[in-house]
Amino acid sequence: MNESAAPVVRVAVGIIRDSAGAVLIARRPDRAHQGGLWEFPGGKMEGSETAEAALRRELREELGIDVQSAEPWLQVRHAYTDKTVLLDVWRVTAYRGEPHGREGQPLLWVRPTDMETLAFPAADAPIVARLVERDQIAQQASSKATSAVF
Repeated sequence: MNESAAPVVRVAVGIIRDSAGAVLIARRPDRAHQGGLWEFPGGKMEGSETAEAALRRELREELGIDVQSAEPWLQVRHAYTDKTVLLDVWRVTAYRGEPHGREGQPLLWVRPTDMETLAFPAADAPIVARLVERDQIAQQASSKATSAVF
């Protein structure tokens, strides 16, 4: 690896949806890198930790939930000027507990189509785009099914 190359930070990210399809996001602390922006819960992988292990640990630390099942959903590599992040995004399919901001961070349940009005780090743009796309497809399918009934 080139000594001048920006370091790669590996991050496990969780997509948590409620029964209405809203996705849980958290606001980054003002003092943090990308402070004040909204993000998906998760955090840096430590040492040789797997993405799934990091996801479970981070969501327990940040949200107070225990992930029961999750599946890989997307990988995003994004180069900032000072570092490159590799986001390993997982869809959390089952968890125990009620999510709450254990580190004092505000949480928000938001529909994917409303995410475009909120500020996210640039690395999260592909995640938001994919969530919006899937939400729109689901809404179209629901509309067609409703139309077919009438």
